[in-house]
Parts: sequence; C-alpha cells; structure tokens
Amino acid sequence: MQVWKAYQDQHKDRFLNELLELLRIPSVSARTENKADMLACAQLVQQRLQEAGADTVKIYETAGHPIVYGEKIIDPAKPTILVYGHYDVQPADPLDLWKSGPFDPTIIDGKIFARGSCDDKGQFYMHVKALETMTQTNTLPANVKFLIEGEEEVGSPNLATFVKANKDLLKADVILISDTSMLSMENPSIDIGVRGLSYIEVEITGPNRDLHSGVYGGAVANPITMLAKMIASCHDENNHITIPGFYDGVIESTPEERAKMAQAPFDEAEYKTDLGVSSLWGEKGYTTNERTGIRPTLEVNGIWGGYTGEGAKTVLPSKAFAKISARLVPNQSSTVITEKLLNYFKSIAPAGVTVKAEEHHGGEPYITPIDSDAYQAAAKAIHATFGKEPIPVRGGGSIPICALFEKELGLKIVFMGFGLDSDNLHSPNEKFDIFNFYKGIETIPYFHQFYTEGK
Repeated sequence: MQVWKAYQDQHKDRFLNELLELLRIPSVSARTENKADMLACAQLVQQRLQEAGADTVKIYETAGHPIVYGEKIIDPAKPTILVYGHYDVQPADPLDLWKSGPFDPTIIDGKIFARGSCDDKGQFYMHVKALETMTQTNTLPANVKFLIEGEEEVGSPNLATFVKANKDLLKADVILISDTSMLSMENPSIDIGVRGLSYIEVEITGPNRDLHSGVYGGAVANPITMLAKMIASCHDENNHITIPGFYDGVIESTPEERAKMAQAPFDEAEYKTDLGVSSLWGEKGYTTNERTGIRPTLEVNGIWGGYTGEGAKTVLPSKAFAKISARLVPNQSSTVITEKLLNYFKSIAPAGVTVKAEEHHGGEPYITPIDSDAYQAAAKAIHATFGKEPIPVRGGGSIPICALFEKELGLKIVFMGFGLDSDNLHSPNEKFDIFNFYKGIETIPYFHQFYTEGK
C-alpha cells in the first residue's frame, strides 16, 4: 500500500536511530557480567513496543533472562500472528578483528556494523516498526503478538517453561520469524527449513599438572595431540562423518528436490573470494548449497589448551578442550545425536588420557510446508515489494525453539528473513544493510494483509 510506504519514508531516519540505540546495549546472554544490560535491553524493547501501538506489553522474569511479551488485539475473531525474535546477542570476541566497536554501531557504505545488527535485533525490530506503520495508518488487518526472548543464543533454556505455562497467552494462528537470510536482494528467497543442533564440550586430561615438554615430552601423552587425533577421526577421506549411527534416519532429498535447489543462483568464485579461501571443502557427492542446507555436519567451534599467551613457554599441558557442534536435518534427533557424540568421544579415548564430555544445548530441525497459507502469504508479500517470486531454500542455521512451538502451541512457522549469509553472523564485523532493514519494514505489512485475506 502506498500509505505504508509514505509513512515509512517519512519516519525512516527515526526508525534507523531507534535501531542504533538498541544495538548500543551489550545484551550478551552468555556472560553474567551483562545481566544488567540484558534487563536494560528488555526494557527498551518493551518501551518501543508500547510506542509502536501494542496495547499490552509486559516483561516476564525467568530463571535466566527476561522475556518481553506484547500484543495488539483488534478483533478476537480475526487471525492472530505471533512474532518471535530475540534481543540477546553472541559475544563479540575476538575484539581485535572488529573494524569498529561491536556495540558502537557504525554505518559504512549503507551497512550497519554492530553485534546483533542482523542477528536478531535488526530483524525483529522490523516487525516493531511494521506494527507502528499499520497502527498509525489504521490498516492493521489482524491481531499481532510479540514474543521477544533473551536467551536464544544460549539455547533458550527457559523458553519451554514459559511457553508451557502461557499457552493461552500465546494462542495464535501462525508464528512469523525473521531470523534467517535471503540469497540476495536481487534473488529474494524464503527459508523453508532450518537445521537442528547438537552442541557438546570435550575435556581431555593427561598428567595431573602441566609438565616441562623437554623433560617429559615423548614419554607422556599430550592431551592436545590426543584431542586433535580424536577430532580428526570424525571425518573420513570423503569428509563423511564417521560417528556410528550419525546418519540413521536422515531423509535423503529426491533428485527433484535437488534440482530445485540447483536453480538458486550461486557463484562459487564469488563465494570463495568473499570468504578468502582458495577452495571449498565438504561431503563428497553434494554441492555447496546442499552441504549447508540438506546435509548434517560436524564442526569444531573452539579448541584450546596449554600455553596461549605472548611469547614461548615449552609446556606439555595437563588438559585440552574443544567445543563441538553438529547441525541436524529432518528425522535426526538432537537428543539421540548428542548421546552418540558423547559416547563416541568417550569410547575412543587413547591410553594415557581421560575424557569428560558434556552437553551444552540442542534443538530440532524444522521444515515449513510450502503449500501452507502462511508460506503463500509470505511469498506474495515478497513478490509485492521485490517484484519477483521468492526461491524456497533450506537454511543452514538453527532456531531450536521451532519444534517447541509446534509441539506446545500446535502452530506452523513461516520464516521471512532479510539478512544475507555474508552478514558475518556470530563473527567480527557483523552487519545489516540499511536497505534490507527498510525492505523488511516495507514487506511485513503485506504478509499481514495477505495472510488475513487467505483466512
């Protein structure tokens, strides 16, 4: 509608400045020192929802960080859209790789560089401004509810308790999430699924203290060496995961599905240039897009041990550690895979070291049916503002709460992300294009319109 675009154009500078204010708050859920920042961020989200037109907005305390709930009910007989997002962000480390302060949002070449700019403050805030647009122009066609949590980046440990205790409060017809990406602004797409997650930490212990590597080297097993060998054993020469039973139940995509995926534009040379690598790596027999969408993976997210400070210290360490995650596809269970990972690392411990393996968190894979009313409404909304039919793709990331929502609330989810895979999520110099931010605010009201018309 022209009235939406006119309102957004009139207020776009304010919309952007409000987002920058939100990005200045270091709402890192993984760190206890940021607890006050988490509350401050939740309070600002509450304020912005109220200003956008929500009639009821409340902060709910949890055993961890608070949840912000808001709603605008125009008619109980009309459809209700539940918007999910998260205001917490990943730690900014390593800080020395940032070109600007991670919590000092900086605009360069039309891009906002800041932690959380795309994941997920910039994206959920599009929905807040879309609500404002519709309420201020008296065009809101459906009821809207917001569930903005503060623990997504640490596995949403308290969300299930909240959802189970507040099913009536969260009653809706569909869940709308913007925490995913598009292929590009020239080739808009919709994620029709996200992978699940299994995350563990492994601790290897050798001698009872750090040893002089000259005196004891060659006589005592080095925990870092042993851990490296254990990790290396997880893939074979074809980069196929060797953990027993890892692929049990994995649904193989049909040739027809793989042919549709192949229609998505992909420039391998540009991909490698953007990442600064000379070649790509992955499971033999699958394309890059298939490896990051329809296939499960196993990655080392962090590894450390021994002396890592400045200069040299010739030490044979007592301990070595690694954080390891698996991305899962439909029919894989995070509980089952986590157990297999833990058992595998315990079972292959070499003589001379002991292994302690523990679970961090996990989540289930999720698929959105493309014949649903919600998907069709999202596709029509994107066509209305981009002038192109969106390409359905499988996302490589994980949103662990999707399966929880469907199980507890009986609702389907539709993803409408406006980020890009190159936005450096979880990495230094995370960014979000201002164009994408405004495009999301422009597109979201169309989803509300088309979804309501479809009901």
